[in-house]
Amino acid sequence: MENVHSSTEKTTVLPDLQWLEAPLALTQMDVLSPLAWEELACRQVGKGAAPILHLWRHPSALVIGHRDRRLPYAPQAMEHVRSTGISVCVRPSGGAAVMLDRGVLNLSLILPNPQHAISLHEDFRLMAGLIADALAPWSAEAQTGEITGSFCPGDYDVSVRGRKFCGIAQRRQAKAYIITAFVMIEGSGAERAQAVQQFYTAAAGDTKAGVPQPDYPRVNPATMGSLAELAGVPSVEAYTASLRRVIESRTTILPVDGSLVQPQGLSEQIAALRERYDSQV
Repeated sequence: MENVHSSTEKTTVLPDLQWLEAPLALTQMDVLSPLAWEELACRQVGKGAAPILHLWRHPSALVIGHRDRRLPYAPQAMEHVRSTGISVCVRPSGGAAVMLDRGVLNLSLILPNPQHAISLHEDFRLMAGLIADALAPWSAEAQTGEITGSFCPGDYDVSVRGRKFCGIAQRRQAKAYIITAFVMIEGSGAERAQAVQQFYTAAAGDTKAGVPQPDYPRVNPATMGSLAELAGVPSVEAYTASLRRVIESRTTILPVDGSLVQPQGLSEQIAALRERYDSQV
């Protein structure tokens, strides 16, 4: 494990960017909507639009990864989750299953990449550093390093005292890319982890007698925590305000270009993502 602040040299310059915070009301239906929006916005950034920091939440969703979708009973498990009123999708970025609700803030840095040169570790350190800096009013204990047993584990898990509150992934396009993260701020990390583990158990057929068990993530609820539990952060709004101050201290926030994504294009992109990722076997 590494302390985020000591391991982050801030060699990546944060460009001037648009700060776009999606109202919760706009994401209450299909969780693919904000992901599709980012796909389209990323194309525009690749064509010369200003970089974007997109913030959004969803009231109740399970977002799974490509490998999760390939588990033998994944379609049935996904449909069962949907039947309980939870939106479900397969995301285009890397990573594994994540449970979202009103207490989880999703952050996406959408950046140009005209030279097709991406430093994965540097970009992940940049995102981890921003997340840790925003936590500074409450805690300086943020560390990076994989938390075994967490959901959506990776080398740049961000944790406090061994419990993960944030995961980071990436999505590349031809001329731009997205560094995306989820940050659990309110609520129970263990309850979200239990929900993810229940999905995996069903998707793998772990409750079916005589069925060969595939390899799948085993989630330990004790490895996950929200920032309310780990550092006393009072609300998503308080953390978001702190993040805004961090961004303003490092770069210029530009006016939002409201014409980046058109409604018709968004609907078409949602359908295209579902066809491409949710139909895989």
